[in-house]
Amino acid sequence: MLSFTEFGDHTPTAENPALLIVHGLYGSGRNWGVIARRLGDSRRVVTLDMRNHGHSPRAPSHSYPDMAEDLAELIEHLGGPVDLCGHSMGGKAAMALALLHPEKLRKLIVADIAPVAYSHDQQQFIDAMRRVDLSTLTRRSEAESQLAEAGVDRSLQSFFTQSLDVTNRQWRLNLNVLDAEMDKIIGWPETLVGSFSGPTLFLSGAESEYVLPEHRDRIKSLFPTARFAKLPGAGHWLHAEKPREFEAALRTFLDA
Repeated sequence: MLSFTEFGDHTPTAENPALLIVHGLYGSGRNWGVIARRLGDSRRVVTLDMRNHGHSPRAPSHSYPDMAEDLAELIEHLGGPVDLCGHSMGGKAAMALALLHPEKLRKLIVADIAPVAYSHDQQQFIDAMRRVDLSTLTRRSEAESQLAEAGVDRSLQSFFTQSLDVTNRQWRLNLNVLDAEMDKIIGWPETLVGSFSGPTLFLSGAESEYVLPEHRDRIKSLFPTARFAKLPGAGHWLHAEKPREFEAALRTFLDA
């Protein structure tokens, strides 16, 4: 089962279920600790590590149907249904879960991603992480310097090194599988059909190009009640760039 962390001491109810937060590619539940802790003032919040990330099990596949089944298993363990928020890759996994197991969700928030295949990949970041010399590493700052030399933007260096186990000199990412499965990660399984009719919010960064007007017909065909909102001044990493605004948008939607 996926590794997870709980925040808040509230007992979930039908009107106020637990909120499950699903991170994106190369991330972990740890990235969401601050937002989860703040949202935990009024509900139970659960962050998790997806397969091949963090402390969760390694697996040979990284497809969205498989990730959806991982989430379904965790929700069953938590005694769901839950509210679900997923960012980027985590947003696609959350959408897959909603289509395959709609009974496990009350509300769905999809952060800056659409149910479509994208043409760009994230291969350059795998290459950069592989270039880090782990054999002599003693602190995260050394890895950040090497990532900078590999051309990784400063804002992403600390994000990646949160998945670095300095003590054991290894990445808490299954880079080989993520590399091999990249086509699936940037894609979208056309075999997923049906729809999720529960309340759904597509929350995007106003400066991001991941959710475009031409995606709306596809979104509405799968999520007919979908609403759309943008965070001004935010890009794809909207929860990190505008954390308070992101938190406020989630509260408004979840409490409505």
